Amino acid sequence: MYKLQKSSTALYIQLYTQIKEDIKNNILASGVKLPSIRKMSNDYKISKTTVESAYSQLYAEGYIESLPQSGYFVSKDIVQNFNTQDIKEEKPLVSKEYKYNFYQARHSEDIFPKKLWAKLHNKVINSINFGSYPNKQGTLGLRKELAKYLSTSRALICDEEQIIICSGFSDSMFIIATILKEFSSSIAIEYPGYKVVERVFKLQNYNIDNIPILKEGIDLKSLEKSNNKLLYVTPSHQYPTGITIPISNRIKLIAWAMKNNAYIIEDDYDSELSYNNRPIPSLQGINNNQRVIYSGTFSKALSPALRVSYIVLPKELVAIYKEIFQFSYSGVPLDTQKTLEAFMQEGHWEKHIRKMRTLNKRKHDLMKKAIKSYLKNSVEIVREGSGLALLIKACVEVDWKKLNRLLEEESIKIYSTKSDSTLDDNTIYLGFGCFKEEEIPKAVEAFSKVWYKSILSS
Repeated sequence: MYKLQKSSTALYIQLYTQIKEDIKNNILASGVKLPSIRKMSNDYKISKTTVESAYSQLYAEGYIESLPQSGYFVSKDIVQNFNTQDIKEEKPLVSKEYKYNFYQARHSEDIFPKKLWAKLHNKVINSINFGSYPNKQGTLGLRKELAKYLSTSRALICDEEQIIICSGFSDSMFIIATILKEFSSSIAIEYPGYKVVERVFKLQNYNIDNIPILKEGIDLKSLEKSNNKLLYVTPSHQYPTGITIPISNRIKLIAWAMKNNAYIIEDDYDSELSYNNRPIPSLQGINNNQRVIYSGTFSKALSPALRVSYIVLPKELVAIYKEIFQFSYSGVPLDTQKTLEAFMQEGHWEKHIRKMRTLNKRKHDLMKKAIKSYLKNSVEIVREGSGLALLIKACVEVDWKKLNRLLEEESIKIYSTKSDSTLDDNTIYLGFGCFKEEEIPKAVEAFSKVWYKSILSS
């Protein structure tokens, strides 16, 4: 007998579910005839419509079949040996919350302009047509605002038709890798460099050539010898070393690209957060060369959670993009794009950048001062002056296993360059963006206590 009771679950669903379970558990075997609709209705004091609805759902899912003039039967094709093994309930993975987390690319929670963003979002939401498809490359208004901003701040030469709004850096690289697949089967990447680039291009079956980084940026002689037609670089602040390519070598890079009919992918990931100098003009704008694919992001200066990045293609690649990605739309939600458009159009973006530079310069200087105060000569600062982290290297012998164990015990998290770059040593990021100003000295002091315990005695 089936148990049917008044509840929020419809009667026909209750009946359908219980019959289905009997079939799955082989209580109702293949070929068994089900009671007629009239009989079920009379036996359970329910309407015929309820029984018909339950049988109809079972029939639709293939559990039962209907034979003319005969009634309903358990399907002969049904697989009776359903897997009834108990599934072990696994505990959900919970990310540990650390007392001090020195992540290298994160903001403190109070940084994002939530009230202003909410106000702008409410303003634009009524103007969005949710009944039609959006522009595939991203909203025209946002791309126009970006073109104006990049022209004044980074000396780019472009218009809105060359810009594609992407959903984060890896999405940007995926699009570029796809566009250039027919053009080249290999790519030269600066070494050490950002792991994500290597992974994305390997997934697209590119061969990877690692080109060494020298004191003035990528090794031009090694690049020339590699015979590559595609190059990825971070010329303004090389990742992870922080080296800047001087203008003389930038011009040589453009000359190499033009001479060899090659393309350069310029990753300008943190140009807004330069503290000691004005941002250096882009490679893309040199001589209107049309050999540079420019990649930028809103993650460092605005929010990594929004997942908004963009690429600027040379004009001849725009047609190729449109041909290949006919099926694809920007992965950034339309309301986010429109809110960001208003944020830029009303002048808030540039105000926000100035505020972020000022605030993060203070954090940067506090971190530098704390490192010198607490870690003294035991470390060397090997990168500073930009981004959201300083890079330090040990000047002493360290028991790294002991350090990591003690840090975990003290609820402190640090990151080595191994985590996201191809620099295979124990150089450490000490991120400051994720802390409030007053937290930075305390965080470095707590780290230093563990650090000194992990130094090997001579």
